[in-house]
Amino acid sequence: MGITDRTAGAADLTKSIIQAYDEMELPAKIYLPAILLPAVLIFLGTIVAAVVVDLFLLARLLLPVLGLLIVLAAVGYPRLAVDRRRIEMENRFHLFVIHMTVLSTTNIDRMEVLRQLAQEEEYGELADEMQRIVDLVDVWHLSLDDACRRRAKAVPSESVADLLERMAYTLSAGQGLAEFLQQEQDVLVEKYSTVYRQSLSNLDVLKDLYLSLIISTTFALVFAIVLPLLTGNNPTITVSIVIVMFTFVQIGFFFVIHAIVPDDPIWYLEDGYRTTTKKLLLGSTVVGVGGSVLVVGVMLFMFFGVLPGTGLVKSLPMLLYMPIATTPLLIPGAVFWHAERKTFDRDREFPNFIRALGTSESAKQSTTSEVLSTLRDQDFGPLTENIDDLYRRLNMRLSTEKSWRYFTGDAHSFLVQKFSEMYLIGREMGGGPKRLGELISQNMSVIINLREERKQQTTTLVGVIYGITAAASFAFFIGLELAAMLSSFDIDMQSQIMSGSLIHTDQYNIHVLRYLILLVLIFNAFISSLLLRVADGGHFGNSYFHFTALLWMGSITGAITERLIDAIITVDL
Repeated sequence: MGITDRTAGAADLTKSIIQAYDEMELPAKIYLPAILLPAVLIFLGTIVAAVVVDLFLLARLLLPVLGLLIVLAAVGYPRLAVDRRRIEMENRFHLFVIHMTVLSTTNIDRMEVLRQLAQEEEYGELADEMQRIVDLVDVWHLSLDDACRRRAKAVPSESVADLLERMAYTLSAGQGLAEFLQQEQDVLVEKYSTVYRQSLSNLDVLKDLYLSLIISTTFALVFAIVLPLLTGNNPTITVSIVIVMFTFVQIGFFFVIHAIVPDDPIWYLEDGYRTTTKKLLLGSTVVGVGGSVLVVGVMLFMFFGVLPGTGLVKSLPMLLYMPIATTPLLIPGAVFWHAERKTFDRDREFPNFIRALGTSESAKQSTTSEVLSTLRDQDFGPLTENIDDLYRRLNMRLSTEKSWRYFTGDAHSFLVQKFSEMYLIGREMGGGPKRLGELISQNMSVIINLREERKQQTTTLVGVIYGITAAASFAFFIGLELAAMLSSFDIDMQSQIMSGSLIHTDQYNIHVLRYLILLVLIFNAFISSLLLRVADGGHFGNSYFHFTALLWMGSITGAITERLIDAIITVDL
């Protein structure tokens, strides 16, 4: 039974890959000779190189593996392209449905709802899919329910296909689009929450897997440093191979986590004008990068005696040079962190604000400007200042669209921008403000609660990464100092003859190995800082802080380990 299941699974995978060749944008008749054929030739070339080139056994074995990976990537790329379309659809699906529901509550007909959604470039593939449905109705004169059925069979996302199928059935039965979407709201929100939490659960599993693999590669690197003492291999080559493996593991996990975590960005910076926060972020980045360059220059001049302080610089452990040079990057890191925290707080307050705005507009039957004259005096946390600016712009008779655009631009929040746009368009098209406010507030509150859970998961991941960085650095330098200690022993001729077949120390270049390990620490800090930003959905500017902190942790741990081993050796001697 198990063999039958595996055979069926392999057949389904093969069928999906073949089908993907028909669905991808590049025609198969061009893809096969232009991409797939060269990949096969490269694979054959790696096999020939493994036979002909005079390298050690492990490198000769890795060459065909690399060629095979290239072939597999070329064969599977069309399937990955289809998956990318599916992921892009599902990442924006919840916002898309909320937007559709908001538009359906207005005074426009259902086809105009789809036309409006087709113009929203931020929805990507979903907007393209709406345009295809509109073309089927307007150009090919199909009914809307028939067009939805046809496209439901072609979309790669099950969620989108399911929605189109149900919508086609409901519309053909005579039910209105607004009534259908309002009935579907609770189901869709629950489904989105389930998928979001499942992604966070997968992140928790990946965190444990990441920890295990990094520990394994750490011990592999330690063995690559120490084992050449017994085998006589070149330790620089063995360490370099393990470093490449370490690099691939971290890069692989970066992309896996990027694919698994929900695409729920916090920031919105595409507003077309420079806000105070934008200027502050840019200025702090310039100061941080410029400060790092300045520190590097000063340390170089001091090291070579151009400036006084040569003794001070040379007395510092070499491991501390890099973290000292990157310390100014803590400035933009702290600025980005503070700005992101305020953005997150604005998101928390926005559901209360938009609900109060909609309810007040509906009760008072007045304009947004008159309602804001009261709401601006209430406490909405960091959002209060933005609400006050919105009132001032509306009161100065600035256009409503521009006033709200500046409001969302100053808030720098992706959710605030999207839901403010939905509310504004809904009001312009005749939607009831109370219903719009409640609908937007309810859905945004769900997303905020999910973000809180994501934040907790990311906090745990931060602790794991910092802990494994310290442990790995300790293990790296324990192995390095052990090799340095053994390779520096002064032994007599008879011992040298006896140890010729036991301990091989001539091939060790401790300085090169120390530089290689320093490169590992730098690369680990770089990838780990980016990985944390992907995990929490924040701005990559926050990576400055984690990059510098991880460098300091790894370097200080390494420096302490070196001093500790030296002290132990000195005491023993």
